[in-house]
Amino acid sequence: MQSRTPPGAEPGSPRAELDSRLSAELTSVVAGARRRAVRDGDRQIDTAHLLHSLLESDPAVRAVFEDGGQVVRLLGYLVQRSIGYGLQWQGTVEDSGAVPMVTAVKEAGWSPAAATAMEMALDRAELRGDPRALGIDLLAGLAADPECRAVEVLGRAGVDVPRLLARVEAGCQEYAEEYGTGS
Repeated sequence: MQSRTPPGAEPGSPRAELDSRLSAELTSVVAGARRRAVRDGDRQIDTAHLLHSLLESDPAVRAVFEDGGQVVRLLGYLVQRSIGYGLQWQGTVEDSGAVPMVTAVKEAGWSPAAATAMEMALDRAELRGDPRALGIDLLAGLAADPECRAVEVLGRAGVDVPRLLARVEAGCQEYAEEYGTGS
């Protein structure tokens, strides 16, 4: 008899452990990024896959951008990824080297930069006193690596990344105050 549990999702597996530390929305984002990577023929989930899925799935992430035009431009670049823009990325491993690699996220199929961004998201949630990371935490982790693919896309769409990070921080502080998880 075959198991109906997908490979890597068995209890106690790194994937199940990671999923238990993510909000429901962020779990959906990761699943979307995984599907996108497979569909695009990429060997790994990279930061651009995660950014694309965040923008499509998480209204709190979309809300930190200055206007809807930025989100539309970002989605336009990300959609074009498989038909031209981003083809230079196919078949390559994303490891910008700009942010030290963190090895706590042992998820097979993630680029080093994506794994580091996810670990940063988990750390942000922990510092906030939240047991689960949010999409906004992952956005902060992505934007913290100036050499990753997600930041390249943000720049091409005209997003001022330091300003975006400031807006993310303000949004996280509001969340902490609203839900009593901050100081």
